[in-house]
Amino acid sequence: MKRTSITPRQNWEQKVIDQGFLFYKHESYYNETIAYEFNNEEIDLIETATSDLFEMCLEVVEYVIKNKLWDEFFIPKQYAELIEWSWQNDQPSFYGRFDLAFNNGQVKLLEFNADTPTSLLESSVIQWYWLQDYNKSYDQFNSIHEKLLVHLSECRQHLLPGSLFFSCVQDNLEDFMNVKYLQDAADQAGFNTDFIYIDDISINSASQFITPSGMQIPNIFKLYPYEWLFNEKFGPNLISSRDQCYWIEPQYKAILSNKMLLKYLWDLFPDSPYILPCTFIKPGASGDRPLHYVKKPVYSREGANISIVVNGEVIEQTTGDYGEEGFLYQQYFSLPDFDSNRPVIGSWLIGGKAAGMGIRESSGLITNNVSRFCPHYIK
Repeated sequence: MKRTSITPRQNWEQKVIDQGFLFYKHESYYNETIAYEFNNEEIDLIETATSDLFEMCLEVVEYVIKNKLWDEFFIPKQYAELIEWSWQNDQPSFYGRFDLAFNNGQVKLLEFNADTPTSLLESSVIQWYWLQDYNKSYDQFNSIHEKLLVHLSECRQHLLPGSLFFSCVQDNLEDFMNVKYLQDAADQAGFNTDFIYIDDISINSASQFITPSGMQIPNIFKLYPYEWLFNEKFGPNLISSRDQCYWIEPQYKAILSNKMLLKYLWDLFPDSPYILPCTFIKPGASGDRPLHYVKKPVYSREGANISIVVNGEVIEQTTGDYGEEGFLYQQYFSLPDFDSNRPVIGSWLIGGKAAGMGIRESSGLITNNVSRFCPHYIK
């Protein structure tokens, strides 16, 4: 893997705006001065790791459900049956993203964004069109858009009759952009789609989710985490209306999007070359932890409440509102360092299949929501 300086395309900003990339300018999130170069052997390693990791993750879901580990995952038990139902019925899932460290030929899982991953548009469309202008003779690990259209078409027969709604919170441009891209892909795949903000969804006397005009919502994709949904006033309606409204991602993603997943991956697959040692410690409790570790809350978003400790010293940390459930202590694995630029690979799954990757680089050690997105190519 190499980090290379490139010359931005003429009028590149207008090009990405025309392609729907509205978030590009925030904190210089995207620019065209840097790209990452890979060879085929490196891409094969990343793709294989992605496929193998997903299989292990599915085994963890089966293990959690079989052993009813709801307390261990801090999931309210009232949702246990709903999660089991979504798993046993293989409710439709569109996507997910592994965050991987790739250094010296080793691939390590940092975490799994299974429920509400972002950076989809830039990974699928934006960097692909960049490559066509940069050098068409190069390749890219990126069939995200094509696989998404095929998978969405296949999902149609597994959803309820009627429209497929797309939803996110208001006043979040990044979430809105990702959801609108998915909606556009669903339109291309033959769905009748609509959009609604989470805040505008209500419930009628029949316990059905409805729009402000009173229209029933039969299917809905939400960019809104289950740990929030389960604690909303209308959370129990997810249970009572499960046969009248299908939610995507499915409810079993509450297991996969939970960082307790990292502990159970280590417990079940300690010999995997992709899994880092990881333990969980409750607030106020003591316990063994790796010599060098990353401290992560059970629930968090966008790199909040993370601490990196090496030889007993905190070398970097972030603040936030998460951590009341306790923390995971995952063995620290160094990211590659290109003059203090450290890339993390976001490896995408579409319908459970490895589909491509996007790269986010940070000047610090912790990746957050404004870490820079960089295109890549295979030479």
